[in-house]
Amino acid sequence: MPASDKTFTLVGPDGRPYSSPLPGTLGGHRGGKLYGRLDCRAALQAIARDGYVKHRVFFADEPTAIAAGFRPCAVCMPREYAAWRKTLPAKAPSDARREARS
Repeated sequence: MPASDKTFTLVGPDGRPYSSPLPGTLGGHRGGKLYGRLDCRAALQAIARDGYVKHRVFFADEPTAIAAGFRPCAVCMPREYAAWRKTLPAKAPSDARREARS
């Protein structure tokens, strides 16, 4: 099959898969709702353990992954992850105490 006939399944901003003539630039995990670089150390380790591949998704770009409701990977995208964390509501003091005891 010529390379131009190859299609890739990507996830769109609505979270639904679609066919694309271009491969995705980011990979993600459907269960964890996270996305990261295709060479992410954590993702590659999970793939090697066979526990990741059936839940793997791909995105054309970062805005599409975000629109689909995914968050950045803390391992391969630490700056993006830190920025995402800042958007989360602060935990109540009682929640912090409960977590400290766990």
